[in-house]
Amino acid sequence: MSTKGLDYESLNENVKKTQYAVRGELYHRALELQMHGKEIILTNVGNPQALGQKPITFARQVIALCQAPFLMDDPNVGVLFPADAIARAKHYLSMTSGGLGSYSNVGGLPGIRQEVAEFIKKRDGCPSDPELIYLTDGASKGVMQILQTIIRGQSDGILVPVPQYPLYSAAISLYGGSLVPYYLEETANWGLDIENLLQSVAEARSKGINVRAMVIINPGNPTGQCLSESCLKEILQFCNQENLVLLGDEVYQQNVYQEERPFISAKKVLTDMGPPISKQVQLVSFNSVSKGFWGECGQRGGYFEMTNIPPQTVDEIYKIASISLSNGCGQILVGIMVNPPKPAEISYDRFLRESNAILGSLRKRAQIMTNGFNSCRNVVCNFTEGAMYSFPQIRLPPKAVEAAKRAGKIPDVFYCLQLLEATGICTVPGSGFGQKDGVFHLRTTILPAEEHMHGIMASFKKFNDQFMEQYEDA
Repeated sequence: MSTKGLDYESLNENVKKTQYAVRGELYHRALELQMHGKEIILTNVGNPQALGQKPITFARQVIALCQAPFLMDDPNVGVLFPADAIARAKHYLSMTSGGLGSYSNVGGLPGIRQEVAEFIKKRDGCPSDPELIYLTDGASKGVMQILQTIIRGQSDGILVPVPQYPLYSAAISLYGGSLVPYYLEETANWGLDIENLLQSVAEARSKGINVRAMVIINPGNPTGQCLSESCLKEILQFCNQENLVLLGDEVYQQNVYQEERPFISAKKVLTDMGPPISKQVQLVSFNSVSKGFWGECGQRGGYFEMTNIPPQTVDEIYKIASISLSNGCGQILVGIMVNPPKPAEISYDRFLRESNAILGSLRKRAQIMTNGFNSCRNVVCNFTEGAMYSFPQIRLPPKAVEAAKRAGKIPDVFYCLQLLEATGICTVPGSGFGQKDGVFHLRTTILPAEEHMHGIMASFKKFNDQFMEQYEDA
């Protein structure tokens, strides 16, 4: 009997090969335990509002008015909404052809793309063309559109940092390309070694893989490091030398916790390097409203900016974007993210208090978590300089590795499952992000509420010490 189109045997093999560890085995087991009444702490995904972070008031006021514009006709609207939120809602609605219920332009509303361009110009001190900025349903959709455009088949390779965010491995598998890993150096606070990059490219080419692009995640996910200006220069010179497109995942650019390691965009460094390299390296940079202090993961707003991309290629990317237009709510949130309340406006003081409180608390939580992990037996952890994750190394005893093999589990999966069962803390095994052979990690967000963080780390320490005692030689 012949198979049908959605019988498992006849499915697209690329779909079968695609994995996404953030919502993998650990997450599904956590949901099962939750259904049976166990209290679960979901630290597996960077989802701030799910862990109690409050939305930024101004953003939600503007969105509420855009979603329900008839509220602005109510004579009492000024009691519930400040004048600047009302003005901003009218500003964004004037850009649409029929409010949030209508399709937007391909690439997003031109007025908001202009606001993004002005934000980039102010941030980097260099011009930005709104026609080369596309608004997307979160940064992930933009990353997938660009990878789909670059990857032509299995012989096309994408350089991806390891540990990496599983979006990249999943999308590369889905589009039938090849992931080419370059390993970050944990002992150098997840630094990057150009010699390692050259070795990765040479090894890939020896296997017949044509390396076409390089991904950087800055600040890092899951590793939390911020790339220095000198490191970015080396990366850009490397991409120029090897004819690689640079994909700059910069969604955590507002999540920076050490003044001595600020975020610097790849676009700024490239521009400052000057011709000829500033006119040669192809760069696509991504940003999102899911991160920073906004935490609007469910609203799906993001953008990408193209630099030195040929006009004919931009036309092809336009065609891909036209297949699935981005949502109006997410676009407006992007506009608010890049153009927040200004000092002279009514909502500014509240906006400043809320944003500073979130970032200040994240900085404290990063420190609590780093110190907590480093106080545990056989656990070492670099400080989270940016983003919203901690990626400690768990030095598993040989007996634990053997027990994992007997259970048919990867060792760090075995450890994380036991952690989940004992404490309710849902993490992601390091193997889901990639790691060197024989080295084991887990990734957790730093997002649990500050008042709960000490208790969570105490619970982790108690479990870890018991686990190590059980499996270490007497």
